[in-house]
Amino acid sequence: MKTKKKDSFMDYIKANRRGSREAEIENHGHPVSFSRVHVSKKVYNRKKDKADAQRHLPYSIIIVCFN
Repeated sequence: MKTKKKDSFMDYIKANRRGSREAEIENHGHPVSFSRVHVSKKVYNRKKDKADAQRHLPYSIIIVCFN
């Protein structure tokens, strides 16, 4: 059975990416996503508006009627 050769170039690329990622986390304090699409604040977003409205509502009050 043949043994697979390790590609030194791929190891170099992986080590470079890992080092770059660690440096980025040190600079920003958290990982930064570059692939996320920037969402404009001006765009109407019903789901987010609804979540904000529910978050700012006062606690529900239970009304009990006694006869």
